[in-house]
Amino acid sequence: MGIRHFTYEDGAEFTLRARESKDLHQPWLFPPASGDAYTAYAGRLIQDPAKAGFLVCEVDGGGIAGFININNIVQGGFQCGALGYGAFAHAAGRGLMREGMNLVVGHAFGPMRLHRLEINAQPGNAGSIGLARSCGFRLEGFSPNMIYIDGAWRDHERWAITAEMRTSG
Repeated sequence: MGIRHFTYEDGAEFTLRARESKDLHQPWLFPPASGDAYTAYAGRLIQDPAKAGFLVCEVDGGGIAGFININNIVQGGFQCGALGYGAFAHAAGRGLMREGMNLVVGHAFGPMRLHRLEINAQPGNAGSIGLARSCGFRLEGFSPNMIYIDGAWRDHERWAITAEMRTSG
């Protein structure tokens, strides 16, 4: 597995994979499934310094397996970011996102010089919570009505990892 930044040229493959994965993603996640939506989405990840988007790719030519974005990056004394992610259906359940997440976390705590990463996952999203747990994130709390998704405010569990947890574990 490898990770790389989003490019505009990835739109056709990304949107195809998103459409193929609709049943896996919903009601938790709604990645862009059209060219125009992808261009806008990728543009935010490419241009906004408070975001960093990564594609999780199979290095043997298997294509894009999923994506992991670091959002709301804050520098200074906070040195933190919030992760959002999704596997594509063809890659789900194969451990590929765990490998990709570990690469992104290593990059965030290394070259990006972040100190803390957070994941907010809906309590019923077993796949997302399982990924957080398997990558060493700890459950820190519960936030009712935290994020507006699919027409309603949704409860979320808050998971986090720090650079010290990563090096000591």
